[in-house]
Amino acid sequence: MSSAEAADQAQPPRLTGLPAIEAAIWQQLARACHDRHHAWRTPALATVDAEGLPEARTVVLREVDAAQRRLWIYSDARAAKVAHLARQPQAVLLAWSPRLHWQLRLRLRVMLHTGGLALASRWARVKLSPSVGDYLSARAPGAPLDDGPTAPPAEERAHFAALEAEVLQIDWLELHRDGHRRARFDRHAACWLQP
Repeated sequence: MSSAEAADQAQPPRLTGLPAIEAAIWQQLARACHDRHHAWRTPALATVDAEGLPEARTVVLREVDAAQRRLWIYSDARAAKVAHLARQPQAVLLAWSPRLHWQLRLRLRVMLHTGGLALASRWARVKLSPSVGDYLSARAPGAPLDDGPTAPPAEERAHFAALEAEVLQIDWLELHRDGHRRARFDRHAACWLQP
């Protein structure tokens, strides 16, 4: 076993109080935006489709504002998750960190941005990145591919959208050899729960 694998398997020291745990959750979320290897960088986002059925997919966490309890995720505006959130703006984000042995379930209220200053400032950064092509495709995500000619890319920013997610509640679960722990955090309170 390499030293990196051993470090990943060793659990960090346990935090004791609810305020310290909540602060650490937000620190780890912020770190995930900048550390491509952090497990929370690519959580699963669950939404509800038009038939009331659950849908989940992996997304990339782009920004975290702990003071405002906000997360930002980027998307193609034509993606199914955008249509789901337009109808039902509540969602759940699920993340697991094998290094921390922590699971997060974040209950969210999501605002869609398809125009305006909030989107323009984010697009200014995205258009300089390698991921710019993700938002310029002539085909919508999930569209069938045919053998016909590839359509030209869309106009600049035509399909870029940002999801601004207010974190309403955090359900934190720690799996630990000395005993599992679970807690719930929201804007007003924190409490321990049975794991």
